[in-house]
Amino acid sequence: MASDEGEARVEETSAEITEPPTADVNVDVEIEDGTEELATEIASEIRELSEERDSYRDIAQRVQADFENYRKRVAAQIRDEAERSSSRMAEAMLPVLDAAEAAYLRHPDEIGPLLNLMLGELRKHGLETLDLQDQPFDPNLAEAVAHEQGEGGEPVVAEVLRSGYRWNGRTLRPAMVRTRD
Repeated sequence: MASDEGEARVEETSAEITEPPTADVNVDVEIEDGTEELATEIASEIRELSEERDSYRDIAQRVQADFENYRKRVAAQIRDEAERSSSRMAEAMLPVLDAAEAAYLRHPDEIGPLLNLMLGELRKHGLETLDLQDQPFDPNLAEAVAHEQGEGGEPVVAEVLRSGYRWNGRTLRPAMVRTRD
C-alpha cells in the first residue's frame, strides 16, 4: 500500500509541473504550515542546480574547444614531420643527383634517360632545380664561391658550378656559383 501512495504522490507532482524549472523560477505558493519555507528551499536548490549545470556546460565546452585545438595541433605536427622526413630523403638523394649530373657530362646518351627519369620522379614530389644562370645573385638561393670582374653593377650568376634545389618551396641546397658584376 505504501508503494501505491508514493506513486500517487509522484503522479500528482508530475501533473502539476508543466515547464522545466529554470534559475529564474518565481515560486508562488499559497502559504500553509511550512510551505513557504519548503518553496524557498526548493527554489534555492533549483538555482544551485542550474548554476552547477551551467558550470558543467562551460567546462564541457572548454574541454571540447581544447580537444579541437589539440587535434589541429597534432595534425599540423604530423604534417610537418612528414614534410621533414621527405625533405631528409630528398637531401640524401642530392649526392646521387650530383654523381648523375657529372656522369651525364661525360656520357650524355647513356646517363640522360636515367637522370631525366630520376629528376621527373623527384619533381612529382616537390623537387625543383634552381635555374640561376644569368640571373641576379640571390644569397638565399646560391652560394658564391668565385667572382669575376665585369662591367660593374649588380652581381649576376655567371656560371653554375653545382646545381641547387628547392623542396616544396624551401631551399634544400643552395647552388654553388661563380658571379660577375
